[in-house]
Amino acid sequence: MISRAAILSLHTSPLAQPGTGDGGGMNVYVRELVSALAQAGVICRVYVRRWSDDLPERVAVEPGFDVVHVPAGPAELPKEELPDHVEAYADWVAEDFQQFCPDVVHANYWLSGVAGRLLKQRFHLPLLTTFHTLARVKAISGDREPELRARAEAEVMSCADAVLANATAEADQLIHYYDADPTRIEIVPPGVDHALFSPGSQAGARWALRTSDDPLLLYVGRIQALKGVDVAVEALARVERRDARLWIVGGASGKRGGSEVDRVRAMIASLGLTDRVRFIPAQPHHLLSTYYRAADVCLVPSRSESFGLVALEAAACGVPTVASAVGGLLTLVDHGHSGYLVESRDPDDYAAWIDVILGDPVLARRLSVSAAARARTYTWSTSATRLRRLYEDLASRALAPCD
Repeated sequence: MISRAAILSLHTSPLAQPGTGDGGGMNVYVRELVSALAQAGVICRVYVRRWSDDLPERVAVEPGFDVVHVPAGPAELPKEELPDHVEAYADWVAEDFQQFCPDVVHANYWLSGVAGRLLKQRFHLPLLTTFHTLARVKAISGDREPELRARAEAEVMSCADAVLANATAEADQLIHYYDADPTRIEIVPPGVDHALFSPGSQAGARWALRTSDDPLLLYVGRIQALKGVDVAVEALARVERRDARLWIVGGASGKRGGSEVDRVRAMIASLGLTDRVRFIPAQPHHLLSTYYRAADVCLVPSRSESFGLVALEAAACGVPTVASAVGGLLTLVDHGHSGYLVESRDPDDYAAWIDVILGDPVLARRLSVSAAARARTYTWSTSATRLRRLYEDLASRALAPCD
């Protein structure tokens, strides 16, 4: 029976603020999933590379859930330089394994996967990996990553005992772009915290946020080219309701995040939207539900998205979503029932569906009810139960060979 799991999250921490820097859906995924695993009786240690010199070595988040800050390279490092420190990270974690004695290793993102591969070979432990994003999938939309990353992802997949996919679309991508072994792919969707994200009064949310009753479009997430904030801005410029507004909740991400913010601000000015777009700093996760409930439509115009937790959180709050028809969004958004999927990158197509929702209150209400009902099928406890069973299954099998 599995009692201890080592969770690798090298480049970002479940304690970090989502929506800024490298913090996003993965932070939420690790924090909520590990919490649910701990509540299910699995003792978890999350190993995060130390990103600040004043961090304590260990943080007890809750019973059975600790975060360990691993010294591996200088504290402040751009993400692009992290591959040089993966071995140091793995060596330190290996020392901690002598005391922790985990039954399984679960790596998140490709950097952690590389470290997990080293640890599997050293300790002969089952390795699971969740990639969250994939280099070859990002390249299709023009977001090219170093070939080093794509090769490393393929090597990790060939060694992993299980590769977790958030949805069927991601499983298909793993097979198509990486020739991953279908028998090792397990679909384990993330969940949503329904105690925080649930339908509520839009009027009450708007009163709390001190905003008007004019139509409100919402974007939540990091500001980087991949996430398509510019598409949301241009869509706002083309909707029929000239009193509609857009709130952008989140901060710059990555080494080009600052320039993307500047580009989007310049676009807003050139389109004459300065009075209709509001930038809001990244918010603590537990406060986001108020922003969702205040909105009429949530926009998720990402160029690629392995799952799309923002779309799920919005749906849980009863907010219709207009999203890109990519990745996990194809599963989360039921076109015409909980929101609308857009095949193109054309802001006119986004604006058209926004107009449909804003122009028909009865339809908007139906979409809201359907979205909330669909979201209720996603829970972290279900994800943790599936994952615990998978951990136990893998522990009873012969390990997959590593080339």
